[in-house]
Amino acid sequence: MENKELSPNEDEIKFIRTTSTFDCGGRCPIKLHVKNDKILRVEGDDYEIEDEQLRACLRCRAFRKYVHHPERLKYPLKRVGPKGEGKFEQISWDEAYEIIANKLKHVIEKYGNSSVFLASGGGFLGSFHDGTFAMMRLFNHLGGFATHYGNVSSEGAVWACLAQYNSVFVGHSREDLLNSKLIILWGWDPARMISGTNTMYHVIKAKEAGAKVICIDPKYTDSAVVLANQWIPIYPGTDAAMMVAIANVMIKEGLHDQAFLDKYTVGFDKFKDYVMGKEDEVEKTPEWAEKITGVDASIIEQLAREYATTKPAALMDCQGPARSAIGEQYNRCAMTLCAMTGNVGRPGGSAGGGLMGIRPGHMFYGMRIPPGKNPAEAGGPKVSRSLNLKLRLVKRVHINKMFDAIAKGKAGGYPFDVKFAWFVNNNFLNQLGNTNKSAEALKKLDFMVVAELFLTPTARYADIVLPVTSAAEKNDLTRPWPSGPYFTYVNKAIEPLGECKSDLTIAEELAEKLGIDNFEKYEEEKTLKNFIKARPDTGRAMPKRKDREKYKETAVHRLKLSEPIVAFKEQIEDLENHPFDTPSGKIEIFSQKAADIKNPLCPPIPKYISTWEDRNDPLFEKYPLQLLSPHPRNRVHSELYKVKWLAEVEPHVAWINPVDAEPRGIKDGDEIYVFNDRGKILIKAWLTERIIPGVISISEGAWYAPDDNGIDRGGCVNTLTKDAYSAGGASALKTCLVQISKVQGGK
Repeated sequence: MENKELSPNEDEIKFIRTTSTFDCGGRCPIKLHVKNDKILRVEGDDYEIEDEQLRACLRCRAFRKYVHHPERLKYPLKRVGPKGEGKFEQISWDEAYEIIANKLKHVIEKYGNSSVFLASGGGFLGSFHDGTFAMMRLFNHLGGFATHYGNVSSEGAVWACLAQYNSVFVGHSREDLLNSKLIILWGWDPARMISGTNTMYHVIKAKEAGAKVICIDPKYTDSAVVLANQWIPIYPGTDAAMMVAIANVMIKEGLHDQAFLDKYTVGFDKFKDYVMGKEDEVEKTPEWAEKITGVDASIIEQLAREYATTKPAALMDCQGPARSAIGEQYNRCAMTLCAMTGNVGRPGGSAGGGLMGIRPGHMFYGMRIPPGKNPAEAGGPKVSRSLNLKLRLVKRVHINKMFDAIAKGKAGGYPFDVKFAWFVNNNFLNQLGNTNKSAEALKKLDFMVVAELFLTPTARYADIVLPVTSAAEKNDLTRPWPSGPYFTYVNKAIEPLGECKSDLTIAEELAEKLGIDNFEKYEEEKTLKNFIKARPDTGRAMPKRKDREKYKETAVHRLKLSEPIVAFKEQIEDLENHPFDTPSGKIEIFSQKAADIKNPLCPPIPKYISTWEDRNDPLFEKYPLQLLSPHPRNRVHSELYKVKWLAEVEPHVAWINPVDAEPRGIKDGDEIYVFNDRGKILIKAWLTERIIPGVISISEGAWYAPDDNGIDRGGCVNTLTKDAYSAGGASALKTCLVQISKVQGGK
């Protein structure tokens, strides 16, 4: 609905309360000033209780520049040139539907439903009315579809949480940070990542209240600049080694909470045997960890003592280091330290696990597209909460191997041959590993449809591009992100630009073209009922029927909490009546489910494991720099890339320590090549001591733009990353070795 509250001075201006739907970690209420179907201004939340305002960052502040961008797609397009060149002609919706319907029918008849692939996730994401679920329903009416398994951001953390807690609800509501005396931000930069609206606000408030903040990261992050009492730099991929060395100090000095471990955990004795060297004759001392991590043994000892003796303390691990070749071990080690210090289930403490999600409302369910009534997946194993990836991949492909599966199909060991692909709510070519290889796969794909707002790098390879509405051009029911606790709503502010249609409308109209008579059309109240029925814990917190009009009008429903939400508080207070949802009923430092897999890369206890493309890999001689690819401050992954306002905020550059730049003749502002065997990108160097020697950092999300020589002049960092995943399913985008060189003579 539209809020038609009028300004007393400008009766032509409408004020529309709505919310963002970006995949950034925030769900921010915003107030749009609209005149003549154009957004003139964006205001943030003006809720009367200042401490409960959900503050929008620069991304939402630039929302109107995104919606009204001159490069927005407004009409259906048909490819007229080679794939990837971006040559298209405008066509009508009828022609687009006719082409798609005919191709879809032909592919299903000739190759079967498993040849139809649905790629979805992230992007301009609404919660329940987005194109993912609409297209799922459409393809199911036709007999089903093939798809992918895994969440790009969080799959390693999900695996770890299921192993240790058998639950992904491991977070506290952010105001609980005010109860902490020590906050350890381990690989987490909430100033950029926005892991829930107001997270940074609450960390700042906690620091003002006296909490000490320690940041552990190869970079001196924006969060560290604002918050850190201490910055501890560390080599990428070695966090687990430092964590087990911290455990070693606690055990040796008797600082761990043995009573807590005895009552609430199983398997600590086996972890202790590993840490103390009884298992493999290598004691995991701070001196052992120093050689691996680059962190002085004395600093590791000091941190161990401080964390063990400061009560309560919140160890906030995150998903960045978990997107690596051993990502799940990082999160499992963090959870184990939380248990060793007795901070699990305690106000001001933390359970670890990286996901930080709370009830009610959460997004980390392991798979972006849930299993269910997909006929093409009939007969597959039930994989709910299974740690065995082989079961999950019987009918699906891992998300970071999606393009490899498109290229190789059954001959490459995948469960299907893709002939028709529909990409919705994503720019996966740009955002998954090994972009050059992925682009070659798309060139070979028989037919491809992309529903998009812009002609993204992925869309340039499509046969048909369909222009979709932004969040300003439709109504939507949106979910809170991890921190909550609140629900948001999108109110339509302007009419669709050009001939743009919502994904729901596209599905409904295409269903009609395909002759599907019983395709269920969208009804808001029914969708809300289904949502509540599917997620009872969330549903009970939703506004009651009598309050739903107010919910839509204000675009936000805030939950009033008597106290902060604390993960596993019930279990810690009354384990007998509220056991953990694990086979043992306790926190499983030793996981029998993991042991049953019999994969040395996913051991039953948390461990540090050296991997490919870490500092021990022989490839390190050829490519001696470790590459980080963090979230940018001015984009949401690759979304908002075209907004000039935001591009001015933070130039797309490579962070390089002067120690690495000097022997290569690189000066600040020089154009450089960053390269490995997978590709080469062109980017400017930013020399800074905010990153440690041996490591460079390039923000993810810049648009892939290869020239005739195959050099990516857009600076897409995934041109360099690998299309691989860890044993626990993490998209291993943070495990990557590169070399750099100065561009000579402008070439």
